[in-house]
Amino acid sequence: MKKDVIIVGGGPAGIFAALTLADLGISKIVLLEKGKDIGERNRLDAADMLCGWGGAGAYSDGKLTLSREVGGYLGEFLEEKALYDLLNEADQMYVRHGAPDRLFGDLSPEVEVLAERASLAGLEYIPTRIRHIGTENCQAILARMHEALAGKLEIRTGCAVRSVIAEGGKVTGVRLADGTALESRFVIVAPGRSGAQWMKETAESLGIRTKASPVDIGVRVELPATVLKGVTDISYESKLIYYSKTFDDRVRTFCMNPHGEVVTEKIAGLVTVNGHSYATKKSNNTNFAVLVSSSFTEPFDDPIAYGRYIAQLANLLGGGVIMQRLGDLLAGRRSTRERIARCLTKPTLPEATPGDLSFVFPYRHLLNIIEMLQALEKLAPGVYSHHTLLYGVEVKFYSNRIEVTPEMETRIENLFAVGDGAGITRGLLQSSASGILAARAVARRLGT
Repeated sequence: MKKDVIIVGGGPAGIFAALTLADLGISKIVLLEKGKDIGERNRLDAADMLCGWGGAGAYSDGKLTLSREVGGYLGEFLEEKALYDLLNEADQMYVRHGAPDRLFGDLSPEVEVLAERASLAGLEYIPTRIRHIGTENCQAILARMHEALAGKLEIRTGCAVRSVIAEGGKVTGVRLADGTALESRFVIVAPGRSGAQWMKETAESLGIRTKASPVDIGVRVELPATVLKGVTDISYESKLIYYSKTFDDRVRTFCMNPHGEVVTEKIAGLVTVNGHSYATKKSNNTNFAVLVSSSFTEPFDDPIAYGRYIAQLANLLGGGVIMQRLGDLLAGRRSTRERIARCLTKPTLPEATPGDLSFVFPYRHLLNIIEMLQALEKLAPGVYSHHTLLYGVEVKFYSNRIEVTPEMETRIENLFAVGDGAGITRGLLQSSASGILAARAVARRLGT
């Protein structure tokens, strides 16, 4: 039977597109997800970490960032108020399915003082309102969303899509991995980060223009939670930007996790580092990333390959993630098990290999990271401590950005591209919002 809408991908963008269409009374929908259902995924299985119902967000700590400046490029398509309204609507959909009520970072005298202190330290503070779900709660919320869609549309997990079918510049359906063709009036592709390469190849095959995104490379910083308590109590996750004195490169903090844990990720054969924080489970440490953004032009324009090379070098030297005390790095020596044992910051990822990150990072990146930590020391004394731990490498690979209209439609009529896999967004909330945006455009054309 010909469908009205096919949704490719069961991450936040695809789920919110489905929720929106179902709420508008559209029933001839099928959602295709190549990975497993939420209850069948296993975070210890590398194949399940990014792929399956809920996408990469299923194992994140569920930070919903209500900001125009952070988390994607929807601000290029929508007026400021319209975007805030859309983000708030997506946020409330999470709340209806079990996200906690509390918001961090609301404008207050304390936030204004924090921004002033950051400015005096040479840092730009990006005001953000954040709802923190917690790593242990994300899967339960995603399961409730699955239940809410039961009976309203068809959901197929373990169902990979080989290609998108278009004729005469108009989409007609998709072809599955087994060769079966499914017909549809509209297709919303939301492949997520695990489907970024598929999205790029699909765009190229259909003549849709794309452009490479920068790659962010850096370290995961871990220190006692008391050091950043004055910052995290005001703004759970502070977004801070620094422009290095030596190279004028953009350096930023990312994914701050008060009382959180440092964890490893396995992506396409690489072992990288990340961080989580739970809603109830607390450690004595806070961790966050310091990332350097890198773009390239001719003759080299493959930032993903560059990021992979740096991560591969760390894996080669450390057999995985490398851990080093800041004091050892500044002294020009590697960290050892004995030196880590004397460190006042007790690592939450003790299995990381003590080593020397100066063998991994180019001089430019390393100096940018050190300068950023020096600036953070002025904001929160204790950051630039001998006992601060650095883990490497943390790499954020961003998908090639697909050319779309403000309705998220590609140059192929009735084919929409949304979410992180399309390079449109970089986080849970804007990804979810992009799904809503595309779904509403589809619903209008269906006359609902």
